[in-house]
Amino acid sequence: MAIVLGYDESPGAVRALRIAIQTAAAFRERLVLVYGAAAPGSGGEEYRAHHEAVREAGRIALDHAVAEAEAAGVPTTVEVIDQKPAQALIDAASRHGARFIVVGSWGESPMRGALLGSTPHKLLHLSSIPVLCVPTEP
Repeated sequence: MAIVLGYDESPGAVRALRIAIQTAAAFRERLVLVYGAAAPGSGGEEYRAHHEAVREAGRIALDHAVAEAEAAGVPTTVEVIDQKPAQALIDAASRHGARFIVVGSWGESPMRGALLGSTPHKLLHLSSIPVLCVPTEP
């Protein structure tokens, strides 16, 4: 089994990383760090440039998360997936036999999340495995 974490260096993701590391250590499981890198739009040179920039941002963010996990003695796997974040997390969780998915919230209201389609909100409705949504710092 594994713990899957959606990570993008946002304040909510940073707090979720701490919780995911603690949880993975407690269960003695691998932490799978996922960045959904679907670039908006489709086709053309501009899309390709934007797509590569999004993937590079994901790799940099995940490098920081790997460093924190390794400092805590938690083994990691990194995945930059060319899908929207919610689907990337669901697919990674399925492939790795995840115990649950961890995500951070942005501190937005439930109504705003429902209207705008936040990743935690989507996961709560689409995931067949438990989702741990970590709130931002008060």
